[in-house]
Parts: sequence; structure tokens; C-alpha cells
Amino acid sequence: MNRREFIETGAVLAASAVLAASVAPPGVASAQAQDMPLPPPRTTGGKPLMDALMERRSTRRFAPKALEPQVLSDLLWAAFGINRTDGSNKRTAPSWKNRQEMAVYVAMPTGLFRYDAKRHALAPVSGKDLRALTGKQDFVATAPLNLIYVVDFAQMSEASPEERMFVAGCDSGSIFQNVYLACASLGLVTVVRANADKSALAREMNLGADQMVTLAQTVGYPAG
Repeated sequence: MNRREFIETGAVLAASAVLAASVAPPGVASAQAQDMPLPPPRTTGGKPLMDALMERRSTRRFAPKALEPQVLSDLLWAAFGINRTDGSNKRTAPSWKNRQEMAVYVAMPTGLFRYDAKRHALAPVSGKDLRALTGKQDFVATAPLNLIYVVDFAQMSEASPEERMFVAGCDSGSIFQNVYLACASLGLVTVVRANADKSALAREMNLGADQMVTLAQTVGYPAG
């Protein structure tokens, strides 16, 4: 992507975010709100795996700078994007019997979005800034980006309750570790968290009875 394309893509994303925030009633995505397309992810390059593992760590201080569209695209693809070209739609992280029961939501100042891996786009969910609900630490409300991991137990109907919870933890862990390594490669910092008010967050996200927030993960640039 050249400089002109990058600038144009950033403008489209910014305009789409403002639109989603302005036309949606509080807590509800507007039927007219359009998906926010992301630039194609960069699926080659970056730091070698061993270097990324050496730099993998948790950080709780974040600069307020927003992630550029290309960086956000790369991060979400690494988290749970499609990495096959055979039409199988299989992902960068494993899932139970390939049910792909996990969903990645993105909380930003402009609202809440769901990552649509098939379209590689952000689908508007709410015009509210829900960052403060994603955790109990002060930094979550001001960090530029919080990822929220949601499991859909309806995709695992034949599993026992114990197996469902075990799988939800394992599959969430696979995704958040992908994010840790992507952050190490992209020059970002992150921390995964479990101490959100998950019931309040689920209500604001309009989750169904079979859906549950498992974890949240804050991402941003390191504070200076």
C-alpha cells in the first residue's frame, strides 16, 4: 500500500467510525451503518518468531495514539483472521471442531465493532464508547483499543457444560497469545484481563443468552 492509499484508507475508516457513532442509537447498531473495511493484512515479514517470543510481555501503560488502519488490520488478522486460501475459512487460532465459536469485538472511542474475518472488516455494534466497561483498571477507559473475546455456546451444543468452559478458556487463550506476539512484532504493547464487569458489558453489547464474555485485552502504543 502506497502513502496515498494509506491516507485514503485512514480517511475512509475515520469517516465510517464517525458515521457509526452518530447514526446509531445508544447501545444499538444502526441498520444503515456500513461495515468498515480494513486494508488487506500484511501476512509476511515482521519479527522472527523467537524474537517476538523474547519481547512478549504485559504492559499497563499506553499512549493515547490510535492504531493506524494497517496496524489494526494486521492485529485483527493475527488474532483470529482467515489464513487459508482453499475456501475453508480456517483461522490463525484453533477452535473446537473448527466451530469457530469465538468472536472478537473491538472497543474504541468511536464505538463497539465486531471483527468479521470473512470480510476482513469491522461490523458496527454500538455507537457507545464502552472501553471503561472492559475492565476495572483506570487505563482501560483511555487506552485506544480494547479487544473483547466472546464465546457462543450455541456452536457447542453437544458438549458438556464443563467441556464448554474448558474450550472457551483454551480458545480465548490461543487468540490472546496471537495478539501478544503480533504486538511484539508490530511495536505495540498489550495486557490481557479477566476482571471486567462481564454482566454489564454483555448487556451493553446486546449479547444473546448463549454468548459469554471470556476475557478482554488492551492494546496500544507504549507510553513515552
